[in-house]
Amino acid sequence: MLAVFTEHAWWLASCLLLLGLVVGSFLNVVIYRLPLMMQAQWRQDCCELLAQEPPVDQALSLSSPNSHCPQCKAPVRPWQNIPLLSYLLLRGRCANCGTGISLRYPTVELVTALLTLWLGLHFGASLQLLAAIVFTWALITLSLIDLDTQLLPDDITLPLLWLGLLFNLVGGFVPLADAVLGAIAGYLILWSVYWLFKLLTGKEGMGYGDFKLLAALGAWLGWQALPLIILLSSLVGAVVGIALMAIKRRGREIPIPFGPYLAMAGWISLVWGDQLMALWLGANGVKL
Repeated sequence: MLAVFTEHAWWLASCLLLLGLVVGSFLNVVIYRLPLMMQAQWRQDCCELLAQEPPVDQALSLSSPNSHCPQCKAPVRPWQNIPLLSYLLLRGRCANCGTGISLRYPTVELVTALLTLWLGLHFGASLQLLAAIVFTWALITLSLIDLDTQLLPDDITLPLLWLGLLFNLVGGFVPLADAVLGAIAGYLILWSVYWLFKLLTGKEGMGYGDFKLLAALGAWLGWQALPLIILLSSLVGAVVGIALMAIKRRGREIPIPFGPYLAMAGWISLVWGDQLMALWLGANGVKL
């Protein structure tokens, strides 16, 4: 099968583009529903701890209930749920009540498809491609959940960490020893920053999900990638934070999620990490 894809690059590109669109549609469901499922579980746990009657919530999972308009509750029919195409045909509105559909949905589908296609062009037909695709889908999901809720669910970060170690166990992106050290160092670096900041200011500067995400990135890319990831994420986070304060007059006390910047830096390190490190070392007179 890999040989067929290698000989017919156009076929690989078409399959990846279509796969990215379909998966992007599913990621929209995960991004919206997973935080709600977590909150429902937390409410139930709190009620059990306090010996109270749990609230009667509508059963919610990634597969149930079926997709519907949040305004009029009309079900989304199959032809209205074709990734990207349905949004264009419906002109961004519900077919039943005309309520506008968020532009995020087709954007996530398109971005997922384009990133999946780019990985195919970069890695070619290989096991590295399959791993990189799963890695990318997880980062997209985590980034948008963190933007919406400032949560990085363990249901995604922890499996991502273990998958990184497992993939590198069978000859993935880096040697297994580098992956293990990357996971340990990734967690401890942000854990140390968290406690240092808390001791100095009495405030919490980030959440534990950030520790786990950087540990997962270290498990996939090795400890050598961590300096680049931290540098890139910090620079982008600082620029975006300053821009938000200047444009929206957002106060310093309003937290800014760090997960999307870690995810962006991790993806850049996956695709261009070696080139960026070589460029950096060359600029500083270090011979490779």
